[in-house]
Amino acid sequence: MRVGLDYRPVLAAPRSGIGRQVRALETHLAELDESSVTCFGGMPLDHPLRGQIEAPAGDLDLQGQHRPRQRFAFEAAFLPARLRALGIEVYIATANMGLPLGHIAGLRQVLLLHDLFQLTEHNRHASVWKASAYRLIDWASIAYSIARATRIWTPSAFTAEEVARRFPQARTRIRILPNLVESPPDEARPIEGLTPGYWLAVGTREPRKNIVRLVSAWMEARRCSGVPDLVLLGAAEDLPGEWRGLPGLHCLANLDEAALSGLYQEADRLWQPSYAEGFGLPVVEALAVGTPVACARGSALDEVTPPWAPRFEAMDVPALAALMTTLAHPAPRESIRGPDWAARFGAPAYRARLAELLAELRP
Repeated sequence: MRVGLDYRPVLAAPRSGIGRQVRALETHLAELDESSVTCFGGMPLDHPLRGQIEAPAGDLDLQGQHRPRQRFAFEAAFLPARLRALGIEVYIATANMGLPLGHIAGLRQVLLLHDLFQLTEHNRHASVWKASAYRLIDWASIAYSIARATRIWTPSAFTAEEVARRFPQARTRIRILPNLVESPPDEARPIEGLTPGYWLAVGTREPRKNIVRLVSAWMEARRCSGVPDLVLLGAAEDLPGEWRGLPGLHCLANLDEAALSGLYQEADRLWQPSYAEGFGLPVVEALAVGTPVACARGSALDEVTPPWAPRFEAMDVPALAALMTTLAHPAPRESIRGPDWAARFGAPAYRARLAELLAELRP
């Protein structure tokens, strides 16, 4: 089976959660019997992957792949003709939208729909006008892709139900493909300047990550007791100005796999305060290396958080500060049950489920 894969998330943000999941799809699809994978994306003329990935001839900005004009040029002017020419039988759009515009006879189309937060949450944009414009464009794009998709793959039952609730006509076409959590790399690299035993939280940009409430609770707990330093994986520019340079608060960004693994391993605990998650990859990544977690209740976190982990209400800052005070002492490592829990999202389970879903698409 000839499979086409939308590689734009990898080109734009290779270390993002979505980018890593697309690379996982690429790897494991290629390992399945009787399937081959061709990747599609847009890139600058001098990009090192030029010639290895099917791309329009023009010089395209990697960070502009979400912009309407560049999307239309790719999804309408380039993609349909190229899919026909290469005889692609299954095409997988990987960024919540992006199926080719127009009819392609015999093509089975898959939408990898991580979540619907582009429609349901207030995402971060440069202006109110841009936020309104992108919400309208995203709604049209997601609705179109859901309507055209042969199958819709979601990473959690939470996202599957959200899609079915908002797009009832799609219910019978929804399937769950939990995200892959790769085994930790053999070599983990500690972060220079960080003393092991800190607390860790991942993601700072989107409001739904709830970092403002987490930091507020941490500051309150720190005034009352000796809680550890807090490390945020994200850009300092996403925080209120008065918090930048706050003693004990650290921001890190653009870590490679070895540094990211070291960051997880040397943390005393991962805090996941999100009030909306389509999966919750950091939770499983922390458990995979034996790092304890504490998670907000609700959304897909209820599916990926083990039953023994401390839970809290995402919006209740005083209660969260009290929990932090309670958990201020070093936590015992999850050296056995953490990795055991994470294994359900490992490569063997992922590959088996992917094979089932691909088999559904065979003519």
